[in-house]
Amino acid sequence: MKIYSKDFQHGGMIPRIFTCQGKNINPQVAWSGVPPEAKSLALIVDDPDAPMGTWVHWLICDIDPSYAGIDRDSVPRGAMQVNNDFRKPDYGGPCPPSGIHRYFFKLYALKVKKLGANNKRTFYKLVKSHAMARAVLMGKYTKG
Repeated sequence: MKIYSKDFQHGGMIPRIFTCQGKNINPQVAWSGVPPEAKSLALIVDDPDAPMGTWVHWLICDIDPSYAGIDRDSVPRGAMQVNNDFRKPDYGGPCPPSGIHRYFFKLYALKVKKLGANNKRTFYKLVKSHAMARAVLMGKYTKG
């Protein structure tokens, strides 16, 4: 399975529009190679370089595995968002306090149609137990 974006390259800089200094909208992401037996997809966007530990920017699950991606500033129909570390169920863009941070867009193919997660801890636990494949896209950002 692979995940990629028209908006930034793997390992490249995430454009300002997708951050707290811009419009704070999610970038476009697309994927390929989803296992045919996958019942749903989940996406985790997080920053492991945050000063107090990994900061979660977006949790979205119950994505139909027939979808090939997520458009800019959108949520796939039928998908569910769970509160992130901004205490919101929406995408929260990069907003590092200092330095360059890495942001990981982690896509998981799951064995279940509905994840049933209503908080971050449950989301991570259920994704880990139901994942059959994973793909990662990493972008960087600094407020500089």
